Amino acid sequence: MRLGVLDVGSNTVHLLVVDAHAGAAPLPAYSHKAELRLAELLDGDGAIGPEGVDRLVATVSGALIAAEDKGVEEMLPFATSAVREASNADLVIARVKEETGVDLGVLSGEEEARLTFLAARRWYGWSAGKLLLLDIGGGSLEIAYGIDEEPDAAVSLPLGAGRLTAAWLPGDPPDPSDVRALRRHVRAQIARTVGEFTRSGSPDHVVATSKTFKQLARIAGAARSTEGVYVQRTLSRKALEEWVPKLAAMTTEQRTTLPGVSEGRAPQLLAGALVAEGAMDLFGVEELEICPWALREGVILRHLDQLPVG
Repeated sequence: MRLGVLDVGSNTVHLLVVDAHAGAAPLPAYSHKAELRLAELLDGDGAIGPEGVDRLVATVSGALIAAEDKGVEEMLPFATSAVREASNADLVIARVKEETGVDLGVLSGEEEARLTFLAARRWYGWSAGKLLLLDIGGGSLEIAYGIDEEPDAAVSLPLGAGRLTAAWLPGDPPDPSDVRALRRHVRAQIARTVGEFTRSGSPDHVVATSKTFKQLARIAGAARSTEGVYVQRTLSRKALEEWVPKLAAMTTEQRTTLPGVSEGRAPQLLAGALVAEGAMDLFGVEELEICPWALREGVILRHLDQLPVG
C-alpha cells in the first residue's frame, strides 16, 4: 500500500510517502518539507501564537493535497515536542482537525524514543547487539538503549537544537559566556539520565539519527547524501570536539557555507553540536554511526506490524 507519514516536528512539517507492506522495507516515493520552526514560535506563555497556528493549518492542507496527488491510501499524522509541550496544544490540534480533517496524534517523548529505536533496530538487525540511540530534534533529545526491538530504557529531554538556540544563544555569533552557560545546562541535564542506561552495561553499537547529527557528520567529512543511504557515515567525538569551538566563532551566514548545512538549520547547528558532544562525552562514546531510518520509519513499521495477517 502507499502510505503517507505526516510529521509535525519542532523544525519542519514533513510529508513522507512510501510504498510499504508487512515484512518489507518501506520504499520512499515522495518527500516534501516545510520549515515552520514551531519550537521558536512559542510566546511567553508557551503557546503557539495565531501566526504559527495559521501557518501550520496551511501547511497541513498543502500536504494533504500533495498526498492525494501521489495516490496515498492512508495517512499517518503525528506531532512531536513543539505541539506536545505547547500550552494551547489541545486548541491547536482541534483547529487542525476542524480545518483540514487531519487528527494529529501527539507522541510522548518516550514514544518518540521507542519508535526511533525500533527503526534503528530494524535497519541494523540483531547482529548489532545492544544499541544505544541518540536523536536530536528541534525541541528534544531522545535517548534509547536495548537489545530487543523495544528498548530497555528510553527518555526524552528538552534539549532540542531549536529550543536551546532560541532560549540560550541570542547573539550572532553567540557570546562566549552564553555558549559556556548552555554547555553547562546541557551536560547537567544529560548527566541525570546516564545512570539509567549505563547500569545495563556498555552498548555494542552506538547510532544517531536526525538532521543535526547528519550535518555534523557531513562537516566532519562523512559522505554526501547523494552517495546513497547504504554508505556508512560516522561521527567521532574527537572530530566533534574540534568543530564545536569553530562553530561557536562563526556567524549563521558563515555556517551556511559548510558542506551539507542548510540555511534553515545553520542558526541551531551550534546548539545541536553542544548536545551531541555532551551526550557522546557523558556516555563515553568515541564514535557513532548515522542511521538512515528514524522516527517516521518507526511509525510506519509499527503501523505495518499491527495490520492483520492475510
